[in-house]
Amino acid sequence: MRKSAVMFAALTLLASGATARAQSSGGDTVTVAFAAESTTMDPARYSAGVDQYFISQMFEQLVRFGPDLKPVSWLAESWSIQGTPEKPIIDVHLRPGVKFHNGDPLTSADFEFSFNRLKDPKVSRWTHLQANVERFEIVDNLHFRLHFSAPDGEYIVGNLQLWAIPKKYFEQVGEEGFAKAPVGTGPWKFVSRSIKEDLKLEAFDSYWNKDARPTAKNLVIKIIPEDLTRIAAFKAGNVDWIDAVPLSAVAEIKKMPGVKTFTDVSGNNLYIDFPSYQPNSPFHDERVRRAVAQGVDVDAIIKTVLFGQGERYEKVGKGSTGYDPALKPYPYDPKNAKKLLAEAGYPRGFDTPCYNLTTPREPNIKEYGEAVFAYLSAIGIRCKVQGLEYAAWINLGRRGRNGPPEMDGLLMWMWSQGLPGDPATPWAGHLHSFVAAKGWGSYSYTDDPKADELVEKLKATMDPEQRVGLIKEAAQYAHDHVLGGVTTYRPVITIAWRDKIDFKPWPMANWRNFQQIGPAK
Repeated sequence: MRKSAVMFAALTLLASGATARAQSSGGDTVTVAFAAESTTMDPARYSAGVDQYFISQMFEQLVRFGPDLKPVSWLAESWSIQGTPEKPIIDVHLRPGVKFHNGDPLTSADFEFSFNRLKDPKVSRWTHLQANVERFEIVDNLHFRLHFSAPDGEYIVGNLQLWAIPKKYFEQVGEEGFAKAPVGTGPWKFVSRSIKEDLKLEAFDSYWNKDARPTAKNLVIKIIPEDLTRIAAFKAGNVDWIDAVPLSAVAEIKKMPGVKTFTDVSGNNLYIDFPSYQPNSPFHDERVRRAVAQGVDVDAIIKTVLFGQGERYEKVGKGSTGYDPALKPYPYDPKNAKKLLAEAGYPRGFDTPCYNLTTPREPNIKEYGEAVFAYLSAIGIRCKVQGLEYAAWINLGRRGRNGPPEMDGLLMWMWSQGLPGDPATPWAGHLHSFVAAKGWGSYSYTDDPKADELVEKLKATMDPEQRVGLIKEAAQYAHDHVLGGVTTYRPVITIAWRDKIDFKPWPMANWRNFQQIGPAK
Protein backbone atom coordinates (compact mmCIF):
# COMPACT_ATOMS: atom_id res chain seq x y z
CA MET A 1 0.00 0.00 0.00
CA ARG A 2 1.37 3.42 -0.92
CA LYS A 3 2.40 5.73 1.91
CA SER A 4 -0.28 8.30 0.96
CA ALA A 5 -2.97 5.63 1.07
CA VAL A 6 -1.84 4.49 4.51
CA MET A 7 -1.90 8.07 5.76
CA PHE A 8 -5.35 8.63 4.28
CA ALA A 9 -6.71 5.49 5.93
CA ALA A 10 -5.27 6.52 9.28
CA LEU A 11 -6.72 9.99 9.05
CA THR A 12 -10.10 8.63 8.04
CA LEU A 13 -10.08 6.28 11.03
CA LEU A 14 -9.08 9.11 13.34
CA ALA A 15 -11.77 11.43 11.99
CA SER A 16 -14.46 8.79 12.34
CA GLY A 17 -13.65 7.67 15.88
CA ALA A 18 -16.24 7.20 18.60
CA THR A 19 -15.96 10.77 19.85
CA ALA A 20 -16.46 12.17 16.37
CA ARG A 21 -19.24 10.02 15.00
CA ALA A 22 -21.95 12.64 15.42
CA GLN A 23 -22.83 14.52 12.27
CA SER A 24 -21.42 18.05 12.26
CA SER A 25 -24.71 19.82 11.73
CA GLY A 26 -26.27 20.05 15.15
CA GLY A 27 -29.73 21.38 14.41
CA ASP A 28 -29.25 24.74 12.76
CA THR A 29 -25.44 24.77 12.73
CA VAL A 30 -23.50 24.31 9.50
CA THR A 31 -19.81 23.47 9.77
CA VAL A 32 -17.55 24.15 6.80
CA ALA A 33 -13.83 23.68 6.21
CA PHE A 34 -11.50 26.09 4.42
CA ALA A 35 -8.01 25.15 3.29
CA ALA A 36 -6.60 28.63 3.93
CA GLU A 37 -7.02 31.32 6.57
CA SER A 38 -7.43 35.08 6.47
CA THR A 39 -4.73 37.46 7.63
CA THR A 40 -7.32 40.01 8.84
CA MET A 41 -11.00 40.52 9.66
CA ASP A 42 -10.84 44.23 8.73
CA PRO A 43 -11.94 45.00 5.13
CA ALA A 44 -9.77 48.12 5.06
CA ARG A 45 -6.68 46.01 5.73
CA TYR A 46 -7.19 43.02 3.48
CA SER A 47 -4.29 42.00 1.29
CA ALA A 48 -5.59 39.29 -1.03
CA GLY A 49 -8.38 36.93 -1.99
CA VAL A 50 -8.17 34.60 1.02
CA ASP A 51 -9.00 37.52 3.31
CA GLN A 52 -12.25 37.97 1.42
CA TYR A 53 -13.26 34.37 2.13
CA PHE A 54 -13.84 35.55 5.69
CA ILE A 55 -14.56 39.26 5.30
CA SER A 56 -17.31 38.69 2.73
CA GLN A 57 -19.40 36.73 5.22
CA MET A 58 -19.69 39.77 7.52
CA PHE A 59 -19.12 42.84 5.34
CA GLU A 60 -20.75 44.13 2.17
CA GLN A 61 -20.19 46.61 -0.65
CA LEU A 62 -22.39 48.92 -2.67
CA VAL A 63 -22.53 46.61 -5.68
CA ARG A 64 -21.78 42.92 -6.16
CA PHE A 65 -22.15 40.13 -8.71
CA GLY A 66 -25.00 37.64 -8.34
CA PRO A 67 -24.90 33.88 -8.97
CA ASP A 68 -25.48 34.57 -12.68
CA LEU A 69 -22.35 36.81 -12.75
CA LYS A 70 -24.44 39.89 -13.46
CA PRO A 71 -23.95 43.06 -11.37
CA VAL A 72 -26.50 43.70 -8.63
CA SER A 73 -27.05 46.94 -6.74
CA TRP A 74 -26.52 45.81 -3.17
CA LEU A 75 -26.13 48.31 -0.34
CA ALA A 76 -26.62 50.92 -3.02
CA GLU A 77 -30.31 51.01 -3.89
CA SER A 78 -29.28 52.92 -7.00
CA TRP A 79 -26.27 54.76 -8.40
CA SER A 80 -25.43 56.78 -11.48
CA ILE A 81 -22.52 58.53 -13.18
CA GLN A 82 -22.95 62.28 -13.38
CA GLY A 83 -20.64 65.29 -13.75
CA THR A 84 -18.47 65.69 -16.85
CA PRO A 85 -16.31 63.21 -18.77
CA GLU A 86 -13.22 64.92 -17.36
CA LYS A 87 -14.48 65.10 -13.76
CA PRO A 88 -17.17 62.48 -13.21
CA ILE A 89 -19.34 62.16 -10.13
CA ILE A 90 -20.77 58.89 -8.85
CA ASP A 91 -24.10 59.59 -7.20
CA VAL A 92 -25.18 56.90 -4.69
CA HIS A 93 -28.52 56.38 -2.94
CA LEU A 94 -28.23 53.87 -0.10
CA ARG A 95 -30.79 51.20 0.57
CA PRO A 96 -32.98 52.28 3.52
CA GLY A 97 -33.38 50.05 6.56
CA VAL A 98 -29.93 48.43 6.47
CA LYS A 99 -28.45 47.86 9.92
CA PHE A 100 -25.06 46.91 11.25
CA HIS A 101 -24.77 43.87 13.48
CA ASN A 102 -24.82 46.06 16.60
CA GLY A 103 -28.13 47.63 15.54
CA ASP A 104 -26.77 50.96 14.26
CA PRO A 105 -28.33 52.10 10.95
CA LEU A 106 -26.13 52.28 7.85
CA THR A 107 -25.64 55.89 6.75
CA SER A 108 -23.58 57.92 4.33
CA ALA A 109 -21.25 58.84 7.21
CA ASP A 110 -20.23 55.19 7.51
CA PHE A 111 -19.15 55.09 3.88
CA GLU A 112 -17.29 58.39 4.31
CA PHE A 113 -15.48 56.82 7.27
CA SER A 114 -14.73 53.72 5.19
CA PHE A 115 -13.44 55.87 2.33
CA ASN A 116 -11.07 57.75 4.66
CA ARG A 117 -9.64 54.49 6.00
CA LEU A 118 -9.31 52.92 2.56
CA LYS A 119 -7.36 55.89 1.21
CA ASP A 120 -5.02 56.03 4.25
CA PRO A 121 -1.66 54.37 3.38
CA LYS A 122 -1.08 53.62 7.05
CA VAL A 123 -4.17 51.40 6.99
CA SER A 124 -4.84 50.17 3.46
CA ARG A 125 -2.76 48.41 0.84
CA TRP A 126 -5.20 49.66 -1.79
CA THR A 127 -5.00 53.43 -1.43
CA HIS A 128 -4.60 53.81 -5.19
CA LEU A 129 -8.16 52.61 -5.67
CA GLN A 130 -9.32 55.83 -4.00
CA ALA A 131 -6.66 58.08 -5.53
CA ASN A 132 -8.91 59.77 -8.09
CA VAL A 133 -11.67 60.58 -5.58
CA GLU A 134 -10.98 64.16 -4.61
CA ARG A 135 -14.03 64.69 -2.43
CA PHE A 136 -16.68 62.69 -0.59
CA GLU A 137 -19.90 64.68 -0.35
CA ILE A 138 -22.67 63.67 2.07
CA VAL A 139 -26.02 64.87 0.76
CA ASP A 140 -28.07 63.24 3.51
CA ASN A 141 -28.06 60.05 5.59
CA LEU A 142 -28.83 57.86 2.58
CA HIS A 143 -27.34 59.87 -0.26
CA PHE A 144 -23.72 60.70 -1.06
CA ARG A 145 -21.57 61.65 -4.03
CA LEU A 146 -18.02 60.74 -4.98
CA HIS A 147 -16.33 63.59 -6.85
CA PHE A 148 -13.48 62.46 -9.09
CA SER A 149 -10.50 64.51 -10.22
CA ALA A 150 -10.23 62.29 -13.31
CA PRO A 151 -12.22 59.48 -14.95
CA ASP A 152 -11.75 56.13 -13.22
CA GLY A 153 -13.02 53.00 -14.97
CA GLU A 154 -11.29 50.81 -12.39
CA TYR A 155 -13.63 52.21 -9.73
CA ILE A 156 -16.67 51.09 -11.68
CA VAL A 157 -15.51 47.55 -12.41
CA GLY A 158 -14.45 47.17 -8.78
CA ASN A 159 -18.02 47.30 -7.43
CA LEU A 160 -17.55 50.95 -6.38
CA GLN A 161 -14.62 49.93 -4.17
CA LEU A 162 -16.13 50.77 -0.75
CA TRP A 163 -16.96 48.47 2.18
CA ALA A 164 -19.58 49.38 4.79
CA ILE A 165 -17.70 49.98 8.07
CA PRO A 166 -19.57 51.30 11.16
CA LYS A 167 -18.07 54.68 12.07
CA LYS A 168 -19.68 55.00 15.51
CA TYR A 169 -18.80 51.48 16.65
CA PHE A 170 -15.23 51.67 15.33
CA GLU A 171 -14.60 54.93 17.17
CA GLN A 172 -16.01 53.41 20.37
CA VAL A 173 -13.88 50.25 20.38
CA GLY A 174 -10.83 51.46 18.46
CA GLU A 175 -8.65 49.66 15.92
CA GLU A 176 -7.76 46.76 18.20
CA GLY A 177 -11.31 46.26 19.42
CA PHE A 178 -12.68 46.25 15.87
CA ALA A 179 -10.10 43.67 14.78
CA LYS A 180 -11.14 41.39 17.64
CA ALA A 181 -14.89 41.87 17.21
CA PRO A 182 -15.69 43.09 13.67
CA VAL A 183 -19.14 44.47 12.89
CA GLY A 184 -20.60 44.70 9.38
CA THR A 185 -23.96 44.56 7.60
CA GLY A 186 -23.59 41.07 6.11
CA PRO A 187 -25.75 37.99 6.62
CA TRP A 188 -23.36 36.57 9.21
CA LYS A 189 -22.48 38.12 12.57
CA PHE A 190 -19.15 37.60 14.34
CA VAL A 191 -19.13 35.40 17.45
CA SER A 192 -15.51 34.32 18.02
CA ARG A 193 -12.29 33.44 16.29
CA SER A 194 -9.45 31.06 17.20
CA ILE A 195 -6.43 31.66 14.97
CA LYS A 196 -5.59 28.62 12.81
CA GLU A 197 -8.62 26.80 14.20
CA ASP A 198 -12.01 28.33 13.42
CA LEU A 199 -14.27 31.33 12.96
CA LYS A 200 -17.73 31.14 14.54
CA LEU A 201 -20.60 33.20 13.17
CA GLU A 202 -24.33 33.47 13.74
CA ALA A 203 -27.04 34.54 11.33
CA PHE A 204 -27.93 38.21 11.60
CA ASP A 205 -31.64 38.29 12.43
CA SER A 206 -32.04 41.89 11.22
CA TYR A 207 -30.32 41.28 7.90
CA TRP A 208 -31.87 43.50 5.24
CA ASN A 209 -32.11 41.06 2.30
CA LYS A 210 -35.06 38.78 3.00
CA ASP A 211 -34.77 37.02 -0.37
CA ALA A 212 -31.08 36.08 -0.22
CA ARG A 213 -30.06 35.09 3.27
CA PRO A 214 -28.92 31.96 5.13
CA THR A 215 -31.47 29.70 6.78
CA ALA A 216 -28.95 28.19 9.21
CA LYS A 217 -28.60 29.92 12.57
CA ASN A 218 -24.91 29.22 13.11
CA LEU A 219 -21.89 28.88 10.86
CA VAL A 220 -18.56 27.42 11.95
CA ILE A 221 -15.64 27.86 9.53
CA LYS A 222 -12.84 25.44 10.39
CA ILE A 223 -9.30 25.90 9.09
CA ILE A 224 -7.99 22.56 7.76
CA PRO A 225 -5.10 23.20 5.35
CA GLU A 226 -4.07 19.54 5.01
CA ASP A 227 -5.94 18.00 2.08
CA LEU A 228 -6.17 14.46 3.49
CA THR A 229 -7.38 15.72 6.86
CA ARG A 230 -10.03 17.95 5.28
CA ILE A 231 -11.34 15.12 3.11
CA ALA A 232 -11.32 12.71 6.05
CA ALA A 233 -13.34 15.18 8.14
CA PHE A 234 -15.87 15.50 5.33
CA LYS A 235 -16.17 11.75 4.82
CA ALA A 236 -16.63 11.20 8.53
CA GLY A 237 -19.38 13.82 8.66
CA ASN A 238 -17.47 16.18 10.93
CA VAL A 239 -17.88 19.00 8.45
CA ASP A 240 -20.79 19.61 6.08
CA TRP A 241 -19.01 21.55 3.35
CA ILE A 242 -15.42 21.77 2.10
CA ASP A 243 -13.59 23.99 -0.34
CA ALA A 244 -10.58 23.10 -2.46
CA VAL A 245 -11.49 19.44 -2.90
CA PRO A 246 -8.12 17.82 -3.60
CA LEU A 247 -7.83 17.29 -7.32
CA SER A 248 -7.02 13.60 -6.95
CA ALA A 249 -10.23 13.15 -4.96
CA VAL A 250 -12.68 15.10 -7.15
CA ALA A 251 -13.96 12.07 -9.09
CA GLU A 252 -14.41 10.05 -5.89
CA ILE A 253 -16.21 12.85 -4.03
CA LYS A 254 -18.59 13.43 -6.95
CA LYS A 255 -19.61 9.76 -6.80
CA MET A 256 -20.23 9.74 -3.05
CA PRO A 257 -23.87 9.15 -2.12
CA GLY A 258 -25.55 12.03 -0.34
CA VAL A 259 -23.02 14.56 -1.62
CA LYS A 260 -23.46 17.54 -3.94
CA THR A 261 -20.65 19.35 -5.71
CA PHE A 262 -20.04 22.54 -7.63
CA THR A 263 -17.16 22.85 -10.12
CA ASP A 264 -16.23 26.02 -11.96
CA VAL A 265 -13.31 28.21 -12.86
CA SER A 266 -12.30 30.42 -9.97
CA GLY A 267 -11.74 34.13 -10.39
CA ASN A 268 -8.03 33.65 -9.80
CA ASN A 269 -5.31 34.06 -12.42
CA LEU A 270 -1.95 32.37 -11.87
CA TYR A 271 1.36 33.34 -13.42
CA ILE A 272 5.15 33.15 -12.99
CA ASP A 273 6.71 36.48 -12.08
CA PHE A 274 10.30 37.70 -12.10
CA PRO A 275 12.20 40.97 -11.40
CA SER A 276 12.46 42.23 -14.96
CA TYR A 277 12.80 45.77 -13.60
CA GLN A 278 16.22 45.00 -12.05
CA PRO A 279 19.00 45.76 -14.58
CA ASN A 280 21.31 43.17 -12.99
CA SER A 281 18.71 40.40 -13.11
CA PRO A 282 18.82 37.80 -15.92
CA PHE A 283 15.07 38.38 -16.29
CA HIS A 284 15.72 41.97 -17.36
CA ASP A 285 16.52 40.45 -20.76
CA GLU A 286 13.39 39.77 -22.80
CA ARG A 287 15.00 36.66 -24.27
CA VAL A 288 15.25 35.11 -20.80
CA ARG A 289 11.61 35.90 -20.14
CA ARG A 290 10.70 34.27 -23.44
CA ALA A 291 12.75 31.25 -22.40
CA VAL A 292 10.62 30.95 -19.26
CA ALA A 293 7.46 31.22 -21.36
CA GLN A 294 8.63 28.47 -23.74
CA GLY A 295 10.39 26.33 -21.16
CA VAL A 296 7.35 25.20 -19.17
CA ASP A 297 4.78 22.75 -20.50
CA VAL A 298 1.76 24.25 -18.76
CA ASP A 299 -0.67 21.99 -20.62
CA ALA A 300 1.14 18.92 -19.31
CA ILE A 301 1.10 20.32 -15.76
CA ILE A 302 -2.65 20.93 -16.00
CA LYS A 303 -3.20 17.39 -17.27
CA THR A 304 -1.00 15.55 -14.77
CA VAL A 305 -0.38 17.68 -11.68
CA LEU A 306 -3.79 19.37 -11.76
CA PHE A 307 -5.79 16.36 -13.01
CA GLY A 308 -7.15 18.51 -15.82
CA GLN A 309 -8.61 21.03 -13.38
CA GLY A 310 -7.18 24.19 -14.90
CA GLU A 311 -7.95 26.55 -17.79
CA ARG A 312 -5.10 28.00 -19.85
CA TYR A 313 -5.26 31.73 -20.41
CA GLU A 314 -3.09 34.40 -21.92
CA LYS A 315 -3.23 37.72 -20.05
CA VAL A 316 -7.07 37.79 -19.87
CA GLY A 317 -9.33 34.91 -18.92
CA LYS A 318 -12.18 33.58 -21.03
CA GLY A 319 -15.39 35.51 -20.39
CA SER A 320 -13.54 38.49 -18.91
CA THR A 321 -13.70 42.02 -20.30
CA GLY A 322 -11.32 42.28 -23.24
CA TYR A 323 -10.81 38.55 -23.69
CA ASP A 324 -9.19 37.88 -27.07
CA PRO A 325 -9.40 34.26 -28.27
CA ALA A 326 -6.76 35.01 -30.91
CA LEU A 327 -4.13 35.72 -28.25
CA LYS A 328 -2.49 32.38 -27.46
CA PRO A 329 0.12 31.38 -24.85
CA TYR A 330 3.68 30.77 -26.01
CA PRO A 331 4.11 27.16 -27.18
CA TYR A 332 6.23 24.74 -25.17
CA ASP A 333 9.59 24.64 -26.95
CA PRO A 334 12.51 23.70 -24.64
CA LYS A 335 14.98 23.62 -27.52
CA ASN A 336 14.25 27.22 -28.45
CA ALA A 337 14.18 28.19 -24.76
CA LYS A 338 17.79 26.96 -24.37
CA LYS A 339 18.73 28.84 -27.55
CA LEU A 340 17.23 32.05 -26.17
CA LEU A 341 19.19 31.64 -22.92
CA ALA A 342 22.41 31.19 -24.90
CA GLU A 343 21.68 34.27 -26.99
CA ALA A 344 21.12 36.23 -23.78
CA GLY A 345 24.57 35.20 -22.52
CA TYR A 346 23.63 32.15 -20.45
CA PRO A 347 24.70 29.13 -22.56
CA ARG A 348 25.09 27.10 -19.36
CA GLY A 349 22.07 28.57 -17.69
CA PHE A 350 22.09 30.20 -14.25
CA ASP A 351 21.01 29.69 -10.66
CA THR A 352 18.14 31.68 -9.14
CA PRO A 353 15.96 31.68 -6.04
CA CYS A 354 12.49 30.28 -6.75
CA TYR A 355 9.72 31.11 -4.28
CA ASN A 356 6.81 28.72 -3.99
CA LEU A 357 3.53 28.97 -2.07
CA THR A 358 2.98 25.94 0.18
CA THR A 359 -0.38 26.94 1.71
CA PRO A 360 -3.23 25.44 -0.39
CA ARG A 361 -4.56 28.77 -1.63
CA GLU A 362 -5.58 26.79 -4.72
CA PRO A 363 -5.64 22.98 -5.13
CA ASN A 364 -2.18 21.44 -5.67
CA ILE A 365 -0.58 24.88 -5.68
CA LYS A 366 2.66 23.60 -4.12
CA GLU A 367 2.96 20.73 -6.59
CA TYR A 368 2.23 23.05 -9.52
CA GLY A 369 5.10 25.31 -8.47
CA GLU A 370 7.45 22.37 -8.07
CA ALA A 371 6.57 21.16 -11.57
CA VAL A 372 7.29 24.61 -13.04
CA PHE A 373 10.68 24.67 -11.32
CA ALA A 374 11.52 21.21 -12.66
CA TYR A 375 10.77 22.29 -16.23
CA LEU A 376 12.86 25.45 -15.85
CA SER A 377 15.78 23.53 -14.34
CA ALA A 378 15.71 21.28 -17.42
CA ILE A 379 16.40 24.25 -19.71
CA GLY A 380 19.12 25.68 -17.44
CA ILE A 381 17.26 27.99 -15.06
CA ARG A 382 18.28 26.15 -11.92
CA CYS A 383 15.96 26.81 -8.99
CA LYS A 384 16.98 27.18 -5.38
CA VAL A 385 13.50 26.47 -4.08
CA GLN A 386 12.14 28.28 -1.04
CA GLY A 387 8.70 27.26 0.20
CA LEU A 388 6.61 29.92 1.90
CA GLU A 389 3.39 29.83 3.87
CA TYR A 390 0.69 32.30 2.84
CA ALA A 391 1.53 35.26 5.11
CA ALA A 392 5.25 35.16 4.29
CA TRP A 393 4.52 34.66 0.60
CA ILE A 394 2.13 37.60 0.32
CA ASN A 395 4.58 39.87 2.13
CA LEU A 396 7.50 38.84 -0.06
CA GLY A 397 5.55 39.74 -3.18
CA ARG A 398 4.56 43.20 -1.94
CA ARG A 399 6.68 46.13 -3.07
CA GLY A 400 7.66 49.10 -0.92
CA ARG A 401 8.08 47.17 2.33
CA ASN A 402 10.47 48.46 4.94
CA GLY A 403 13.72 46.61 4.60
CA PRO A 404 14.93 43.53 2.72
CA PRO A 405 14.57 41.10 1.21
CA GLU A 406 13.28 42.26 -2.15
CA MET A 407 12.01 39.46 -4.36
CA ASP A 408 15.05 38.50 -6.44
CA GLY A 409 14.17 35.44 -8.48
CA LEU A 410 11.17 33.51 -9.75
CA LEU A 411 7.93 33.91 -7.85
CA MET A 412 4.89 31.69 -8.31
CA TRP A 413 2.21 34.34 -8.10
CA MET A 414 -1.46 35.00 -8.67
CA TRP A 415 -3.89 37.90 -8.85
CA SER A 416 -7.60 37.44 -9.25
CA GLN A 417 -9.24 39.16 -12.21
CA GLY A 418 -12.53 38.19 -10.61
CA LEU A 419 -15.75 36.79 -11.98
CA PRO A 420 -16.94 37.65 -14.57
CA GLY A 421 -13.48 39.25 -14.76
CA ASP A 422 -11.67 42.47 -15.56
CA PRO A 423 -7.86 42.89 -15.55
CA ALA A 424 -7.75 46.61 -14.70
CA THR A 425 -6.96 46.34 -11.00
CA PRO A 426 -4.50 43.41 -11.30
CA TRP A 427 -2.64 45.12 -14.11
CA ALA A 428 -2.43 48.36 -12.14
CA GLY A 429 -0.81 46.25 -9.44
CA HIS A 430 1.61 44.00 -11.34
CA LEU A 431 1.93 45.18 -14.96
CA HIS A 432 2.34 48.88 -14.16
CA SER A 433 5.71 49.76 -12.63
CA PHE A 434 6.00 50.34 -8.91
CA VAL A 435 5.52 53.94 -7.79
CA ALA A 436 6.18 54.44 -4.09
CA ALA A 437 3.24 55.74 -2.03
CA LYS A 438 1.02 56.00 -5.13
CA GLY A 439 -0.37 52.47 -5.25
CA TRP A 440 0.79 51.77 -8.79
CA GLY A 441 2.63 48.46 -9.04
CA SER A 442 2.02 47.43 -5.45
CA TYR A 443 3.10 43.88 -6.37
CA SER A 444 4.94 44.69 -9.60
CA TYR A 445 8.31 43.47 -10.84
CA THR A 446 7.87 45.11 -14.23
CA ASP A 447 9.06 48.53 -15.36
CA ASP A 448 8.02 49.47 -18.89
CA PRO A 449 6.88 53.01 -19.86
CA LYS A 450 4.59 51.79 -22.66
CA ALA A 451 2.88 49.29 -20.37
CA ASP A 452 2.46 52.05 -17.77
CA GLU A 453 0.87 54.30 -20.38
CA LEU A 454 -1.61 51.62 -21.45
CA VAL A 455 -2.59 50.71 -17.88
CA GLU A 456 -3.07 54.35 -16.91
CA LYS A 457 -5.17 54.94 -20.00
CA LEU A 458 -7.32 51.92 -19.13
CA LYS A 459 -7.87 53.20 -15.61
CA ALA A 460 -8.99 56.57 -16.99
CA THR A 461 -11.52 55.02 -19.41
CA MET A 462 -15.08 54.50 -18.21
CA ASP A 463 -16.76 53.71 -21.55
CA PRO A 464 -17.24 49.89 -21.73
CA GLU A 465 -16.53 49.53 -25.46
CA GLN A 466 -13.39 51.65 -25.29
CA ARG A 467 -12.18 49.60 -22.33
CA VAL A 468 -12.43 46.38 -24.34
CA GLY A 469 -10.18 47.79 -27.07
CA LEU A 470 -7.63 49.10 -24.58
CA ILE A 471 -7.48 45.80 -22.71
CA LYS A 472 -6.80 43.93 -25.94
CA GLU A 473 -4.07 46.39 -26.88
CA ALA A 474 -2.40 46.15 -23.46
CA ALA A 475 -2.68 42.35 -23.43
CA GLN A 476 -1.03 42.09 -26.83
CA TYR A 477 1.82 44.39 -25.80
CA ALA A 478 2.39 42.54 -22.50
CA HIS A 479 2.33 39.23 -24.36
CA ASP A 480 4.81 40.35 -27.05
CA HIS A 481 7.36 41.53 -24.46
CA VAL A 482 6.56 38.98 -21.71
CA LEU A 483 5.69 41.66 -19.18
CA GLY A 484 3.79 41.26 -15.93
CA GLY A 485 4.84 37.61 -15.69
CA VAL A 486 4.21 34.47 -17.71
CA THR A 487 0.54 33.54 -17.49
CA THR A 488 -0.22 29.89 -16.76
CA TYR A 489 -3.78 28.90 -15.81
CA ARG A 490 -6.99 29.70 -13.97
CA PRO A 491 -7.87 27.06 -11.38
CA VAL A 492 -10.99 24.98 -11.78
CA ILE A 493 -12.17 24.40 -8.24
CA THR A 494 -14.60 21.95 -6.72
CA ILE A 495 -16.52 22.46 -3.50
CA ALA A 496 -18.62 19.75 -1.91
CA TRP A 497 -21.40 19.58 0.64
CA ARG A 498 -23.77 17.05 2.17
CA ASP A 499 -27.21 16.92 0.59
CA LYS A 500 -28.71 17.67 4.00
CA ILE A 501 -27.44 21.19 3.31
CA ASP A 502 -28.95 23.71 0.90
CA PHE A 503 -26.16 25.82 -0.58
CA LYS A 504 -26.32 28.34 -3.42
CA PRO A 505 -22.89 29.32 -4.81
CA TRP A 506 -22.27 33.06 -5.11
CA PRO A 507 -19.12 34.19 -6.99
CA MET A 508 -17.89 36.50 -4.22
CA ALA A 509 -14.63 35.22 -2.69
CA ASN A 510 -14.15 32.60 -5.40
CA TRP A 511 -17.49 30.86 -4.69
CA ARG A 512 -16.79 30.67 -0.94
CA ASN A 513 -19.45 33.13 0.13
CA PHE A 514 -22.28 31.76 2.31
CA GLN A 515 -24.99 34.20 1.31
CA GLN A 516 -27.46 31.33 1.11
CA ILE A 517 -26.81 28.18 3.12
CA GLY A 518 -28.80 26.15 5.59
CA PRO A 519 -30.46 22.81 6.33
CA ALA A 520 -32.12 21.13 3.38
CA LYS A 521 -35.90 21.49 3.36
